[in-house]
Amino acid sequence: MSDTSRGRVGRTSLALGIAFGVAFVATANAHLVYVAVTSQPDCVPHRRVGEASTQATFAAAQSECRNASETDRE
Repeated sequence: MSDTSRGRVGRTSLALGIAFGVAFVATANAHLVYVAVTSQPDCVPHRRVGEASTQATFAAAQSECRNASETDRE
């Protein structure tokens, strides 16, 4: 093989390696976005605004979770 053809093979291999690396990172990021958008975490216990509690110091600004008494009223 001549030096010119070896250079082409090297550049082609490098280009393919970079292309596969970029495709891998893009696929991983797409998967992370998909999981973040489609997952719905369970509600966790927290102090609600207006409730007094000695354990929790922070409260959810606007909670989507409902407790049993709120669910029964609907």
